[in-house]
Amino acid sequence: MSKPERHVFVCVQSRPPNHPKGSCGAQGSADLLRAFQDTFEARKLWGRFALTQCGCLGPCGEGPNVLVYPEGILYAGVRQDDIDVIIDEHLIGGTPVTRLYPTPEAWSNEP
Repeated sequence: MSKPERHVFVCVQSRPPNHPKGSCGAQGSADLLRAFQDTFEARKLWGRFALTQCGCLGPCGEGPNVLVYPEGILYAGVRQDDIDVIIDEHLIGGTPVTRLYPTPEAWSNEP
């Protein structure tokens, strides 16, 4: 297996209901991960790029969160209709999708 050009991590962390920090799992990240997997399959991206589920990435209240390496770009509030944009603009095009960056407050409001 060759080294992937980029590696996508999708947070699927779940916490109990009403947890003050919230969680990506409570905001639909499992469905988001499946949609990423389906898109990778349909577009034949496996091998060129890697996709992995992971635990907490930080700003849970703004999730679901997605992290792309090697750049270390974090996306927040990612929805299924953002997947093709992330793939086309960032993974393939090399240009991060700045509208999906977490807000500065996301890092300062952690419980």
